[in-house]
Parts: sequence; C-alpha cells; structure tokens
Amino acid sequence: MNLFDVYPIFNITPVKAEGSYIWDEKGEKYLDLYGGHAVISIGHSHPYYIQQITNQINKIGFYSNAVKIPIQEKLAMKLGQRSGYENYQLFLCNSGAEANENAFKLASFHTGRKKVIAFRNSFHGRTSLAVAATDDKTIVAPINESDNIIFCEWNEEDALHRIFSTHEIAAVIIEGIQGIGGVNIPSPSFLQKIKWLCDNAGALMICDEIQSGYGRSGKFFAHQWANIRPDIITIAKGMGNGFPVAGVLIHPKIKATHGLLGTTFGGSYLACTAAIAVLDVMKEENLMENASIMGAYLLHQLKEMKGVKEVRGIGLMLGIEFNFPCGSIRSELLHTHKIFTGSSSNKNTLRVLPALNIKKMEVELFLAALKNVLKNQMMNG
Repeated sequence: MNLFDVYPIFNITPVKAEGSYIWDEKGEKYLDLYGGHAVISIGHSHPYYIQQITNQINKIGFYSNAVKIPIQEKLAMKLGQRSGYENYQLFLCNSGAEANENAFKLASFHTGRKKVIAFRNSFHGRTSLAVAATDDKTIVAPINESDNIIFCEWNEEDALHRIFSTHEIAAVIIEGIQGIGGVNIPSPSFLQKIKWLCDNAGALMICDEIQSGYGRSGKFFAHQWANIRPDIITIAKGMGNGFPVAGVLIHPKIKATHGLLGTTFGGSYLACTAAIAVLDVMKEENLMENASIMGAYLLHQLKEMKGVKEVRGIGLMLGIEFNFPCGSIRSELLHTHKIFTGSSSNKNTLRVLPALNIKKMEVELFLAALKNVLKNQMMNG
C-alpha cells in the first residue's frame, strides 16, 4: 500500500528534536521557526513535558468519556485560570477542525439558526462546515459547499452591518489573527463591532484561536488585545505541543445536555496530561512575556530590513511580506541556512511561528540568514 500523496514535502527526515532545533537522519541541524504550523509552543522534547506524559502512560493512557476522568477537570481549572475564562465551560476534542465543527453546532443549537458569517482569507479546517467557512475554493469539495456560510470582507464594518441587516445570523467566526491567510490582524474596533452586532442580534461570536492562541501573541488569546469576550473560543495546535488535543471554551449561557456533543478520543488521560504540562511550563518559564519581548524585537528588526515590504503580527506570530513571491526565500533559508519557516495563501508572505521559549541568539541567527538571502536575491534579481 502507498501513502495517499496529498502533501508537497521537503526531502528532509527529522529524527530528533530539542528546544527550537531538529536534526535529520544525516545529522544536519535545523532551526525550527515554524513548529509544524505553530504546534510547538514550549519547545521540542521539553523535559517536564516528556516526564509528565511518561508518568501518565505508565498508569493509564485511555478510556472513553463513559467514566470519570478527573484530569479533565484539572485541565479545565488550570486553563480557566491561565486564560482568564474561569467561568466558561470546556469541551475537549482532538483537532482544530473538530473544535470549529462543534462550535458551529453549538451556535446553531443555541440560536436555532443556520447562517454563519466568515471572512475573506480565512482558514478554519478541512472538514464539513469548517472547510465551507474557509476561503479557499481549492479545498472545498462540492459536498462541502453551503449557502449557510456568508463571507464578509476583512475589517469592513459596513459590510458586516449589511449582512446582519438582511440575514438571521447564528454566529460569526473570526480568527484572533489570520494565520494561513497571511498573518492579518483584525482591528480592535472590528472585533468589538462583531461582538456588539452578535449581542444585539442574538447571535454568537466564535473566536478561532487555534493558531493565534496559547500565548503566541503575548496575551493568552489574541482577541484579548481588543478587550472582548467571545461566546465561544476554539483552541488546538499549541495546546498540546505536538500531542493531538483541542477544545472549545463555551460561555455559561450556553447550556449542556447529555448527548449534545461527543467524541471518542477527546479528553484522554494522555491528551490532558500534555495540555496541563504545556500550561505549567508556560507559567513557570514566563513564556507569554518571552513571546512579547522576542516578538517585539523581531518586528522592529524586520521592519528595518532592506527588501522587506511589510511586517504584520503580534508577539511570535509574524508575517513578512515581500514585493514578490517568497518561495525562493523560504527555500534558501531551509536548504542553505537550515531554517524552517512557513508559507501562506498570500504567496508574497513568509510566516514565522517559533516556539514561545525561543532565545535571542536564535532570533539573531534568523535575522542574519534572512538578510543574507535578501542580499543574494537582490544581486541575482
């Protein structure tokens, strides 16, 4: 049997990882400034994380949600404390797409409505309604197409008003910061307007913090820069530092009933252990503060760099835009300088999503390499 060939892959085989570095089977060392789509939040192979998962798997790794699993309550308590959402409820699942699917379902159950507003350049997952709310026709199969999704222009308050005035809206879903779309930041006033319109129309605001959450912006959630509290928040990626775990934070006004939602693997002993370890390390090592400091330094240095058109982002979620497609820059960074970075649907924008414990020395390595690459590009261009 062959693998189903859907991934364009680099000819690199990682076999070891530690901190912000990975090593391939040839012993080559790479600086990882992408973390597998912002998944690596506390660094590869963090010793505390490994210890906690090892201790747990030596006891019990899995049983279904048909029994009491107290570690789920421990995770909910710590997550509430760290995020500032202590009075919210937590539903645990496995992936960001699954979290968004459940968020849509909850909004529809709660409001009795079907229509959802999403935004241009959005990405919310590859399943059913999550992909229908993703602004990328190449990954939306005919069976996923839905007239229940209404796309609105980014940061356009008047367009948002018009949609609310002509439709009964169940929910608005927006990323705290758009990731795959090219690291686009919603203005605080736009997020505040969404919340106001939802509250006045009886709709729910869903904030997708799957990539932008978990301290990456310097606050626990990126939307907290706008001083709003969405009705539903979806989380994944950095939540487990590589272990598949995701969740939905749910406002107390949304009532649970038995059977309303469900999952086989969500909230397993190992998933909760990984998620708790991440929260512990974030607190003990002040990783949100480090994200703010390192991110601000990176942003300042990149804005001064010759050849860079624009830099967008907050904390350690940055998009570097050039005046030309950046595929060759990404390739040279990887193959010549041994640095992983990310692409986006904006072909001119390079994404930088390092672990939150990245050191200044590692930031300097990247800045020197990028400066060298841009110098070569300009000489050869």
